[in-house]
Amino acid sequence: MSTPPVLSYEDLGLIQGTGWLFRDINLHVGPRDRLALIGRNGAGKTTMLRLIAGDIEADRGRRTIQPGIRCVMLAQDPDFKGFETLGDWALAGEDAPPAHEVAAIADQIGIDLSREAATASGGERRRAAICRALASDPDVLLLDEPTNHLDLAAIDWLESWLGRFTGAFVVISHDRTFLERLTKQTLWLDRGNLRRQEIGFGGYEAWMEQVYAEEARAADKLDAKLKIEAHWLERGVTARRKRNQGRLSKLWEMRAQRAAMLGPQGTAQLKAVSDDSKTKSVIVADRVFKTFGEGEAARTIIKDFSLRVQRGDRIGIVGANGAGKTTLIRLLTGELQPDSGTITLAKTLDGVIIDQQRKLMSPEKRVRDVLAEGGDWIDVRGVRKHIQGYLKDFLFDPGLVEARVGTLSGGERSRLLLAREFARASNLLVLDEPTNDLDLETLDLLQEVISDYDGTVLIVSHDRDFLDRTVTVTLGLDGSGVVDVVAGGYADWEAKRKQRTADWVKSNRSKADAAAAAAAAIPKPVTQKVKLSYKDQRDYDTLPERIEAIEAAIARDEAALSDPGLYTRDPAKFAALTKAIDKAREEKDTAEMRWLDLAEQVEAMG
Repeated sequence: MSTPPVLSYEDLGLIQGTGWLFRDINLHVGPRDRLALIGRNGAGKTTMLRLIAGDIEADRGRRTIQPGIRCVMLAQDPDFKGFETLGDWALAGEDAPPAHEVAAIADQIGIDLSREAATASGGERRRAAICRALASDPDVLLLDEPTNHLDLAAIDWLESWLGRFTGAFVVISHDRTFLERLTKQTLWLDRGNLRRQEIGFGGYEAWMEQVYAEEARAADKLDAKLKIEAHWLERGVTARRKRNQGRLSKLWEMRAQRAAMLGPQGTAQLKAVSDDSKTKSVIVADRVFKTFGEGEAARTIIKDFSLRVQRGDRIGIVGANGAGKTTLIRLLTGELQPDSGTITLAKTLDGVIIDQQRKLMSPEKRVRDVLAEGGDWIDVRGVRKHIQGYLKDFLFDPGLVEARVGTLSGGERSRLLLAREFARASNLLVLDEPTNDLDLETLDLLQEVISDYDGTVLIVSHDRDFLDRTVTVTLGLDGSGVVDVVAGGYADWEAKRKQRTADWVKSNRSKADAAAAAAAAIPKPVTQKVKLSYKDQRDYDTLPERIEAIEAAIARDEAALSDPGLYTRDPAKFAALTKAIDKAREEKDTAEMRWLDLAEQVEAMG
């Protein structure tokens, strides 16, 4: 290595149960490393991260860390028990970061740290944990699934912060886009071995395939069929993914068909569809409005929304926390009625909802109990299968049939829940953040299962790569009540947003240019060069920063409103937050128009 490591392990070994989880591992972290830690669920990634942090002791090996180096870990599920508020947790202990640093990051990422810890959502807890970790002035930052429960705005902010970070970080994440944008080196934890390659995550899959191909050739030479079989769990999904590139071609075709059915503004052409199309419709929304609260506290969540969901559609729903994603799902599934407009569901619609709380996963239950009510056979959408064979379909070792749910990793529990729910006969799947805690191979499998599913799928997710590979239509919510309907995935929705912003800038720039040209055409007396007044110059310099602060305040209040029980529990707070958001949006609009006026003046002055 060109520079000495700030932290290293030599001959690392850790015993788990009756055997070694890792053995004879050497690990080095350089002062500016950007490391992706990759491995299947259950491979020991989180345990490895805790070893690096010094939270647990290895059974063998030597840990070396440079004096003065501060190593900080962002845990996947920090314990908030015993703390009244999120702020109390963020500022607890002798190693607590400075309060003003925590507050500054909280404003930027949009979290109210006075929120009660016991009732805080997963997204609010994740933001509070990020505030504490980033405010601790780390030299080495260890991130365990940092994007779990975060909305797209918070993920973008975190990516920007890490892009500017001058220390080293090691990150475990299922978010391919996040890893591709940030990492420059890859650690691959595979069957108790740790491999390192000086490539970012973008080159990981090609490297993995090369390693497996070399192992397969060696196994062939030794005629070791059992050794080849040992690779099945790691290689199966990737191999199927290569063989099924036709699925992506089919997805592009479906997106093109849906694009032809959408009007120029993205709303469904309900009256123009053919009779054949009508027979395929499973959910029809027409001019739907939904508002929560009354009087001054009223907040429009969904405004003038129309859509015809076809049989076989894969609908992705994206937006900031509190923008209305859960409300929209509840409307589309008939759980919630609109204030005006209509939502019509097909009489034959039979849905399965897989929620992000994983409520069915009781720790004391066995895998057999969850899948087959304690039996040996499971009905998979009308086809009888042996439980061990079905476990293998979802990348489990069949020997886990007697394992307790409480002994499984978070990702394995999520995968088990998916296996259970996908077995049920249905024609509508509702997936709320299905990618949380899943490893990359399971994500590939989930994409395949969704692609092969005969019914309609509604997906709430912040995983950009997953949406791009899966959905035919994206519904984007910006918090104002407007729902963008875009044929395609997350990238298509993002492109539409950027184009809309570019059009707005171009339109206002054209107005400014026209004003400047008109002003230039008027003969001017020779006078002293005009300058902005002191107040105008100060506004021109400070308004951009003020606009950013207002946007952060809006994000913070919308995150607080994302609590579904807030209106019932504390209607006064709901009303205050709603009023504050409306006032902030008005202030932002005023500030933007003021800055544009000043920009025109500056341009006219030359």
